[in-house]
Amino acid sequence: MLTDTEIAVGVHYLVHLDEHDLGDFSTCDGLGVEVVLESREEGGANGFIWQFPTRLKYPNIKLSRPVSKDTADAVVNWVVSAVTGPSRGTGRIEIRSADNKPVAAYDLHDVIPVRWTGPALNPDQPKVLTETLEIAHNGFVRTGSTY
Repeated sequence: MLTDTEIAVGVHYLVHLDEHDLGDFSTCDGLGVEVVLESREEGGANGFIWQFPTRLKYPNIKLSRPVSKDTADAVVNWVVSAVTGPSRGTGRIEIRSADNKPVAAYDLHDVIPVRWTGPALNPDQPKVLTETLEIAHNGFVRTGSTY
């Protein structure tokens, strides 16, 4: 039986990047880390190969949501400003439950926009118009242990 009422079911994600508040997103994909290994074979030891960790690799994070006023006000302006002089800032993805209570948060280092994809405008198939923001970063730390 499930007893934890603070689990992340029906969540949304608040995204803050330095002075830019990008608003709520409905999906967040790619938050993770991979340990890159280097393989070394030892002469005379044919039974195994040594695996040494060399660095951490962080995939890009993709955030999606229905198009809103936050699109032009925050997201597109931030992406366009990266062309004139990209500066890597810090960011925070805060996970909130359906009743808007904080569940967890991740602080991102050296955040920079990679891609923004707007809605597909097709009058033959009426549906919710969504946007996707893809960001790159150089690591994260889970914060909010008081949640």
